Amino acid sequence: MVALNAGRWAVREARAAIAGSLGLPARPTGTPPPDAEEPRGVFVTLVDLSSGELRGCIGYPLPVLPLAEAVRGAAVASAREDPRFPSLLPEEFDRIVVEVSILTPPELIAASDPEGRLASVEVGRDGLIVRARGASGLLLPQVAVVQGWGASEFLDATCEKAGLPFAAWRQASTVVERFRAEVFAEVEPNGPVAARRGASSGRSAP
Repeated sequence: MVALNAGRWAVREARAAIAGSLGLPARPTGTPPPDAEEPRGVFVTLVDLSSGELRGCIGYPLPVLPLAEAVRGAAVASAREDPRFPSLLPEEFDRIVVEVSILTPPELIAASDPEGRLASVEVGRDGLIVRARGASGLLLPQVAVVQGWGASEFLDATCEKAGLPFAAWRQASTVVERFRAEVFAEVEPNGPVAARRGASSGRSAP
């Protein structure tokens, strides 16, 4: 469980890292919480408030970096390195809403049959990772809620994200993992930070 003050700090730290990468002044983020040095998986999502469209989303699925380092790295990568979008421009900085998803370690779904896998996925709680044929794809829990998917559609979409056929998750040789995410986001650009439950501020994020 991530405390609200830690989530608020993470969002502010993400915005400060983006500001620095754009050559803009950054607001102080305050004292890091005790868990800032704990390894955590992290994704940072950027949304253009005026259009509601995704502007960038990149992160670390596995807890390979301390939270503070993961937040900063994911934030800059989301702003500058998401291959789906051009790099964020300084004039866009005050239009984006910053959202940070802090992940639990992935858990293997032990079931190898389609029915068992469907029963193991709870939309709104679980994010998914699919691995097969040297490829992998990840979708955050909030994506399924925003899109209105059921478990089957969510699994299909995660396979698509990996570049696999929709039905790849039905094959026993495909590895399917689930994780949870605690999501914290600005209410408005540079504004207050709140915990989000079940939905992302963006229309389509990883």
